[in-house]
Amino acid sequence: QVQLAESGGGLVQTGGSLRLSCAASGGTFSTYAVAWFRQAPGKERDWLTSIKSSGATNYGDSVKGRFTISRDNAKNTAYLQMNDLKPEDTAVYYCAATPTTGWRPFLYSPQQYDYWGQGTQVTVSS
Repeated sequence: QVQLAESGGGLVQTGGSLRLSCAASGGTFSTYAVAWFRQAPGKERDWLTSIKSSGATNYGDSVKGRFTISRDNAKNTAYLQMNDLKPEDTAVYYCAATPTTGWRPFLYSPQQYDYWGQGTQVTVSS
């Protein structure tokens, strides 16, 4: 059974940085597509960025140029480096993963991901 665990959230001032980690156990992490989503109170869960098993990445407009997704397959861990944080980035951040075989397009919908972490709170103060 695959389990994901996020860490690294916290309270940071506007303009600050945080690095989130998503540690996976079980399964073959190197074959997973991984994504980060976030959900603010009263809002839907929004896709932020994805990384394929090949290492190819894609970003949403709200985080492009500020956030960087990466993965270390030897450590079964994905990361989200967040720079220049803004109050509107305040949310619970979730990592998600799904096994992939062969080429697949980037996956943007929460329903396309099989495994989820419990989430980590990120709060950006103004």
